[in-house]
Amino acid sequence: MDGFAEILIIQLVDWREHLKTILIVLSLLSCVLLAGTAIAQAPAAQAPAAASSHTPFTVGVAARASTLGFGADIAVPVMHRANARVGFNFFNYDRTFDKDKITYAGTLHLESVQALFDLFPFAGNFHVSPGVLLYNGNRVNANASAPISQTFTLGGNSYTATGTLTGTAKMEMNKAAPMFMFGWGNLVPRSHRHIVFSAEAGFVYQGSPSVTLNLAGNACTQVAGSPVCGNVASLPIAQTDVAAEQAKLNHDVSPFKFYPVIAFSFGYKF
Repeated sequence: MDGFAEILIIQLVDWREHLKTILIVLSLLSCVLLAGTAIAQAPAAQAPAAASSHTPFTVGVAARASTLGFGADIAVPVMHRANARVGFNFFNYDRTFDKDKITYAGTLHLESVQALFDLFPFAGNFHVSPGVLLYNGNRVNANASAPISQTFTLGGNSYTATGTLTGTAKMEMNKAAPMFMFGWGNLVPRSHRHIVFSAEAGFVYQGSPSVTLNLAGNACTQVAGSPVCGNVASLPIAQTDVAAEQAKLNHDVSPFKFYPVIAFSFGYKF
């Protein structure tokens, strides 16, 4: 498996374990806070509610943990069964991996801003939420290296480094992407409840990621039984092999055009 695909898969697996812990903690907090709110509001429940001539403005704010990173959401009601919601996410994850005897020190950067339209078709907590990543800064950056005398492979051909090989690799996604979520919870409940919790799942269609690879440093390879040496940044055969390696990397990460999202939110309605 390609290292770029591996770093994404490992990040998702790690997040699955983190989200289990977060869900347990948030559930316990919800129980405690809901119990406290019920006790605090018990005397007021005995008094008749004052008549109101207008519907007060409400807004829900929540902390969010998801496979897009940590962040926050803010939601406002726009119809009886619909909310408008915006939020942001961020997270960094470092991992070093080897690909064809070249070492990559990679960092997964998660940075995004989303807008969602929450629809509650059954007037309950179940919602479906079409939306869009207004800004998709999710990417992988990696520094490549191979020491002197290291044998490595590019485009199916074998090279031996005669100097320190260095380079960069980058994987980027479309800067904007449609998304779809569904789940349980309402950040702006149509009741006197203030403590809110939401769990949802879905996906972002970000298109096939784009990988670019650049390498520099002296190395030798064999062409028709004769050694050919030079800087891989300018050696014609090396540049052909770098392009082939880049094409292979792009093929390996192409399944990530659909990015899975699992999210949990815990907040308060004002």
